Formats: sequence, C-alpha cells, structure tokens
Amino acid sequence: MTIDSHARPDVSPEFVDAIRAFPVHRTIRHCSATFSVSPFDIYADCPACGARIKVRSFAATTEIEGVFDAVFEWMSDPAAREAASRRRQVIEADRDE
Repeated sequence: MTIDSHARPDVSPEFVDAIRAFPVHRTIRHCSATFSVSPFDIYADCPACGARIKVRSFAATTEIEGVFDAVFEWMSDPAAREAASRRRQVIEADRDE
C-alpha cells in the first residue's frame, strides 16, 4: 500500500484542545461599551463612539486564528470542502452513537 505523504508538523494535544474550545465570539470593551465580534474579525466598530478598532493582532508569532485562516483558505477548494463535509458527517454520526 502507498499513501501520499505531506508535511506533518508536530501538533500538541493542547493545541487540538485549544481549537476544540475556541470561542465563537470575542468580547470587546471600548469606551463605555461592551460588545461581541467574531473571533476572526480584524477590526470592529465601537457602538458607543463609532471608532474603528483593531481587535486582532498580527504578531511575529503565529496565532490560533491564523491556523483557522489557513483552514478557511484551504476550504476554498471545492474538493477540500467536500472532504471536510464528509468528515463532519462522520463526526456527527459518531456523536449520535
């Protein structure tokens, strides 16, 4: 049997846990306002003062949001979307058992 190989960087169990626990929103406090935005938004508009504020940093180190961005980019390929859809179906079926 032959299996195509690809880059396999080390991925820690803690990293996988962080992805599983990743929040679906980010709470922002600015001026007198507290509001929520997507964790993937780079900018948000403050509802109190209207200022556009940067809510995601792009540091020299890789952030977990960058991993999601890479996956989102990968999923722009129709074959990748189909593969991800099939995998999600299997995961859902396993949860139901």
